[in-house]
Amino acid sequence: MTKAVARDPIYRRRRFQSETIELCVRWYLTYRLSYRDLVEMMAERGVTVSHSTILRWVQRYVPEFESRWARYARRVHSSWRMDETAVSVRGGPHYLYRAVDKHGKTVDSLLCTDRSEAAARAFFSKALKTHHPIWPRKLNVDGNAASHRALRLLRQENPEWRSVEIRSCRYLNNVVEQDHRAIKRRCAPMLALKSFRTAAVTLAGVELAHRIRKRQFSFGRGSPRRHGSLKHLWAYALISQQAEPEKPRALAVALNRQCTRTQVLIC
Repeated sequence: MTKAVARDPIYRRRRFQSETIELCVRWYLTYRLSYRDLVEMMAERGVTVSHSTILRWVQRYVPEFESRWARYARRVHSSWRMDETAVSVRGGPHYLYRAVDKHGKTVDSLLCTDRSEAAARAFFSKALKTHHPIWPRKLNVDGNAASHRALRLLRQENPEWRSVEIRSCRYLNNVVEQDHRAIKRRCAPMLALKSFRTAAVTLAGVELAHRIRKRQFSFGRGSPRRHGSLKHLWAYALISQQAEPEKPRALAVALNRQCTRTQVLIC
């Protein structure tokens, strides 16, 4: 009687190996590749997969990957800089709200349909929820009147906002405006984002890869060094919570399986 192969629960009933799924999602989020580029690259490795399948993998697994990486997130500085940048979704302008700290580390991001007061409030609420119970000490925003109105209303609703110093210095936002470039460069090969939900999930994954590149995660002792390869870091971070007590051993097994599979494909 054959024995079922032990797999992470999120990959059950999937025809492809979990290593293939993670590889495609990781490469798509990290590098300037299109779905069809990945199809050709996987074909050279002996794996036949369609571009629509990779798209579904990105939409299905990015939220799960975000939650697993969040366990190792480092704290950001208490001085935040917030700005929004335009993103084309289905041919229309949408706005990606982003904030970084004074050292350029990403605080949070949120895709919105407009630059309204409600959109700004939604972003501030999400950023605070992500870093709860840490509050910013200083917050620098641009000249968008909707953002200032949202902050005034938040100060009336929550007294803790009154302790946050609100500034609007243009030169202080240079760090976040320069940080937009990494996201915009990655969006260029995507040609066009067809729906708001698809765009929101994809951009969240791109932000995750950008944070990993900026070394905003720490695994503690007995873990891969931060200068290690992305493959090792992703393999360590994506191990499920059930396997955490024996994580080093599980990581070694996963990496050995990937290396063995690579050797077979090369031969």
